Amino acid sequence: MSSPALRTVATAELTPADLAAAHALFASAFGPDADATDWDHCLGGVHVMLHDADELIGHAAVVPRRLFHRGRTLRTGYLEGVAVAARHRGRGHGGELVAEAERLIRDGYELGALSSTTAALPFYAKRGWLRWEGTTAVLTPHGAERTPDDDDGVFVLPVGVRLEPQGRLVCDARAGDPW
Repeated sequence: MSSPALRTVATAELTPADLAAAHALFASAFGPDADATDWDHCLGGVHVMLHDADELIGHAAVVPRRLFHRGRTLRTGYLEGVAVAARHRGRGHGGELVAEAERLIRDGYELGALSSTTAALPFYAKRGWLRWEGTTAVLTPHGAERTPDDDDGVFVLPVGVRLEPQGRLVCDARAGDPW
C-alpha cells in the first residue's frame, strides 16, 4: 500500500478535473455554510493537493493578500480551503497539507494568516500559529471597518515581520467574508 502523494500546483495550472475535484472536496468539508465566494477565495494562488491513487483526499490553498498592521502593508500568504475527505481524517493528512502550506508561506511571504473554524482552533495553535489577540478590520472604499465577528478566529504566522498581537490587523477587501 503506497502513501498518499502531495502535489503543489498554481491555480492556473490546474485542469478542469482538478478544479472540480478540489471544489467537491471543499463543498463536502464545509457543507452548506460555504458559498461560491468562499470557494473563490481559494483561487489565484497555489494549491496543495493530497491524492490517494486517483482520489483527491486533501486540499489547502495559499493565496496572496495584503494585510495592514501598524502602518505597514504586509505581503501575506493567506491559508484557505483546508479540507480532508471525511473517511481519511484522523491520519495526519491535515497536518501534512498545512506543513506544505507553511513552507510556501515561509518561502514567499512576510506573514501567514488564516481565519479558522471553531473546531480547528486547537489544530492551528498546536502548529505554532498565533491567535490574533487584537481587533480585526477590513479595508473598504470608506476606510477600515471593524470586523468584530472575526476577532476570535484569526491566526497569524509571522515570517519576516514583528507584530503587535494586541493591535489592529486589517485585511484587504474581497467579495464575501473578508477574513
